[in-house]
Amino acid sequence: MDPNYSAQDVARCDLCKTAIAQNYCDFCHVNLCKPCIGEHISDEYDKHKIVPILERKLTLIFPKCETHQNKKCKYQCQDCDIFVCSDCTVSKQHKGHEYLKLEELFNKSKERIGKDKEELERISPTYEEIAIELENQIANLDGEYEKLTTEMSKQREDLHREIDNAINQMEADIGEIKVKHHSILKEHLNEIKQIQSLMQKTLVSLHEIEESNEVSPTIHYSSKVEEFRKLPPKVNVSMPKFVPKQVVGEELSSLIGKLIPLSTTLEERVFTAKKPNTSVRELLDEPEVLNTIKTGHEKLYSITCLNEKQIWTSGNTADINSFNIQGVLQKTIQTKSGKNPYDIVVDIDGALLYSDWKTGRVYKVKDDQTEEIIRLQGWIPHNLCVTSSGELLVIMRSEDETQVKVVRYSGSTVKQTIQIDNCHPLYSGNRKIKSITENRNLDICVADWGAGAIVVVNQAGKLRFRYTGHPSPTKNEPFKPTGITTDSQSHILTSDFHNHCIHILNADGQFLRYIDNCDLKNPLGLCVDSNDSLFVCEFYRGSVKKIKYVK
Repeated sequence: MDPNYSAQDVARCDLCKTAIAQNYCDFCHVNLCKPCIGEHISDEYDKHKIVPILERKLTLIFPKCETHQNKKCKYQCQDCDIFVCSDCTVSKQHKGHEYLKLEELFNKSKERIGKDKEELERISPTYEEIAIELENQIANLDGEYEKLTTEMSKQREDLHREIDNAINQMEADIGEIKVKHHSILKEHLNEIKQIQSLMQKTLVSLHEIEESNEVSPTIHYSSKVEEFRKLPPKVNVSMPKFVPKQVVGEELSSLIGKLIPLSTTLEERVFTAKKPNTSVRELLDEPEVLNTIKTGHEKLYSITCLNEKQIWTSGNTADINSFNIQGVLQKTIQTKSGKNPYDIVVDIDGALLYSDWKTGRVYKVKDDQTEEIIRLQGWIPHNLCVTSSGELLVIMRSEDETQVKVVRYSGSTVKQTIQIDNCHPLYSGNRKIKSITENRNLDICVADWGAGAIVVVNQAGKLRFRYTGHPSPTKNEPFKPTGITTDSQSHILTSDFHNHCIHILNADGQFLRYIDNCDLKNPLGLCVDSNDSLFVCEFYRGSVKKIKYVK
């Protein structure tokens, strides 16, 4: 991979296998370090084309002519519908025929492939949403059917023991219906996942074709977008219902009630493309410090924006301070335990939330009233994130410091736990700093100091990628991310504590640039306001810098 486009690897020489490649043979399609160039071109010097690695794969690979040896086909005969070389165009066989340049056909096909890839990438999340919906339905089946059997059990208590056999028969019927219900949803889920799998394979194939310079397969590419644009019908399976009946002296079977059987309908789905974010804001070449706020904290940990004019900060004391944008202290509150909070965040109603490691609880402060909203047993709350839907994500570690997980809460109810990826822990199991944020695409991003990585999972909790730093001759210390935040462009921004800078990534984890020219010193907590202004905590200085980094 090109080190300028990937944070995960650098291109190595294909000959010596160890040195970093600075060049590329656009004829043989191999990476080369400078010492290996001579060895590579020693056989047939004229045929090789050595270019800088950033300019690789710019030379088209034309098919060989079957009629004229050592000739490349650069045209397509419209009359014969075959590829031909320049000698073929003047031959008797093709006299008077019309020709098209393969380079032009190649470029048009590449453009079409790029559009198809973008279209499939827009469609793909819809299938992910369908799959998640079906998985949730399947996961909730046991609970729904448990409610059903509970209703029936209550009715049975009101009747004489002679009706037990009839009740038991109905419970058996429910079991069969449940199996059928499960089977219907599972079968539809499998169909959706098969289509997802085919779509992913198609995207991989399109990516390969898009990256390839092979003319023939590119020109013969056939679009499959229409097949995927027609979404599968939605399966609506109604829950069976139990209708209890009062005892009125009728025969035994009618005393129990009526079980409304399972019913299945298909509801047509229509794909509607989500409107893209048209307000694109480019990154500044030279970020600018707009203001510096002295908070008075000896060690400054966290910051959160209430709005464009007010921030909350916390450090190594029990004080949580509110400042206006000019740096004037507006309010101070203290934690319940008298110890420093682990993290602070503002919810969608403007209330302040903080995690208290001493009490193992999360508190909410509004109108100067503090209430407990989450109480943990055996776990210690760390950093917090309020999602776009108003739910709360909490990073927590076990008291024995062996496990770390992310838990999603709706109010005080646990909705989701994210901890494992293919039987392996997603996060390092220690008390090292772990910050969390939600991106605009609903990805959950965690800065894991202990692992030296940014760990990003999708909304369902499945690992998307890990970012482990960007190779740079000016950044000599190991990558230890502390704070993390995202902006309106779905950029991921993370503070690099020991290298005194901010990394900016795109939503897919590709490194874009550093913010390292603002005299930052040991950056830790981060937040971005609604105008995409970045606020950075400087740990030892106890100050907050407001930085403009987008146009």
